[in-house]
Amino acid sequence: MSIPEEFLKQVNALYQQFQAHDAQQSDRLNRYRNIEPESAHLLAVLIRAQQAQNILEIGTSTGYSTLWLANAAQSTQGHVTTIEIDSERTKQAQSYAEQLQLRNLVDFQVADALYFLKQCNEIYDFILLDAERDAYVEYWQYLPNLLKKKGGLLVVDNVLSHASEVAEFIALVQESKQFMCVTLPVGAGLLLVTAN
Repeated sequence: MSIPEEFLKQVNALYQQFQAHDAQQSDRLNRYRNIEPESAHLLAVLIRAQQAQNILEIGTSTGYSTLWLANAAQSTQGHVTTIEIDSERTKQAQSYAEQLQLRNLVDFQVADALYFLKQCNEIYDFILLDAERDAYVEYWQYLPNLLKKKGGLLVVDNVLSHASEVAEFIALVQESKQFMCVTLPVGAGLLLVTAN
């Protein structure tokens, strides 16, 4: 099943809007910093290929990637849980999900990701990590327990664009005998991690 034209048109318009906003911001933290369209498209393909049903996103921002995850979840009878610490951005993301009629597929949570990961007992088929990179090392002690042992996939964004910031995290993943990983030169660079 191909991705509907109407969905592509709407997410493309949103992406242009988000890019225009970011271009006006001098402070990095005020930017939306959404995932690149080619990366989002690949995530949607991976979810469909994997037939992932329980999907976690860490770092919603304004929900551009969330829309792609939800669109993919629609075709796998799946569901997305997305975590964002900024309540205003979560409200924005919720409104876009409503506009695209994907709201029922997404559980939006306003929370500190580390607190969420510490408390979480769920097992996820697919996890997208696209948050503040200086926290990834701390997240790693919890992420392996949340990823499905057979066929689960963790995808980490910005591993080429911000290579030095994620170097320690990637080293931890590579040291683990439990996991194998590969970096794809798509968008800002995606790290794919799965169990051995």
